[in-house]
Amino acid sequence: MTEEQSNPYQKDQIEDMASVTTDGPGGQIHCITIVGQIEGHQVLAENLKTTKYEHVMPQLAAIEESPEIEGLLILLNTVGGDIEAGLGIAELIASMRKPTVSLVLGGGHSIGVPLAVAAKRSIIAPSATMTIHPVRLTGVVIGAPQTYNYFGRIQDRIVRFVTRNSRIQEQKFLDLMLNTGELAADVGSVIDGEEAVALGLIDRLGGLSDALAYLHEEIEGRR
Repeated sequence: MTEEQSNPYQKDQIEDMASVTTDGPGGQIHCITIVGQIEGHQVLAENLKTTKYEHVMPQLAAIEESPEIEGLLILLNTVGGDIEAGLGIAELIASMRKPTVSLVLGGGHSIGVPLAVAAKRSIIAPSATMTIHPVRLTGVVIGAPQTYNYFGRIQDRIVRFVTRNSRIQEQKFLDLMLNTGELAADVGSVIDGEEAVALGLIDRLGGLSDALAYLHEEIEGRR
């Protein structure tokens, strides 16, 4: 009997929810992936790779309540997406009691930044990058002072969340967000893995083995 035949539920988890639960000597760890574009209240085009917030949020609640699952690994490679959905997922991750670790692979851009720092330990691959930029919306926007005030309030929420869940200074994060000299067609900054760690945005450089080692250590300490 093949591994797929012996554990069809695990195969369905990977195909349907981009997640998997592993049960090894270091403890039972649930892994979720946040990739492509974060889909919020509006359904995105079928040809886009998306992460749906209505799939991720119930998983996080189930992981927190599960007596078997002892830790959570979040694999991140996202271009960003819906601000409300991304912040909602990030707030859930930050409020979990169980050990959590995020691993940024490829990119953790835009709203992916709060998602990366939401875990108790954040790790970034040396080749990964993160884009930090001001809040922006597409589509029809009413050109009124209330609209710009609303943008500012959303931006403040993001800044507060990131600085509360990482070691980066608020002014430095704002400087990166409002930088006008780096992106050709936008305002903001792109930082690589080493820069993210040096700035205090991400805890350390590393890879999958480092993320799992952290979870195993935390799980062992709780037993």
